[in-house]
Amino acid sequence: MTGQQPGLPRIPIVAMGDSTTAGTPGWRSPIEAPPDGDGDETSQYAYWLMKRHPAWEVLNRGVNGERSDQVRDRFARDVVSALPAVVILIAGVNDVYQDRPASHVEAQLSEMYEEALRSTITVVAGTIIPYNTATHAQNECMHEINEWIRRRCDGTRVHYVDTRRAVALPGNHDLLVETVDQLHPTAEGYRMMSDAIAPVVERALAHTPQR
Repeated sequence: MTGQQPGLPRIPIVAMGDSTTAGTPGWRSPIEAPPDGDGDETSQYAYWLMKRHPAWEVLNRGVNGERSDQVRDRFARDVVSALPAVVILIAGVNDVYQDRPASHVEAQLSEMYEEALRSTITVVAGTIIPYNTATHAQNECMHEINEWIRRRCDGTRVHYVDTRRAVALPGNHDLLVETVDQLHPTAEGYRMMSDAIAPVVERALAHTPQR
């Protein structure tokens, strides 16, 4: 797919999560629209990562609307079975949207981090990005989860990336800098996410044993 060049050794990476991994609203991931996905392929951070690093094979395993427990339920199938060097994991926004507590999200994320590490997969842990219709309470919940993610990362096996800041309006991290539906980034927003994620993946790969 996009950005890949024949003949280069592939570095497998899984992008795992909900709509903001899938590329909603412009793109439907291969999980949502098998076998190759559908729509504007530039509306996903996976596309931009592969444009930047043609040797990376970033598998988009995002599904629009999923809560963190639903992402966790398919983690073994969509991440562990792919044997990636790195998993990029962003989940929890739909839990917040449904007014579930931060502790619920933190428990699911913790289980997924541990499952990845047991499988010798290095984790890049992204923060929940904003959506413009969030209430004050929902934003506070997202901040609580994101601070937990920051504290949980150790910089060796679990690497932190502030994807919220990457796509937020300067001066107001509770609003998207660009959005077409008040809920998700534009294609340019997904490119901005990739700009934040790419150097963290580079560092994560440096800590990942060769398979």
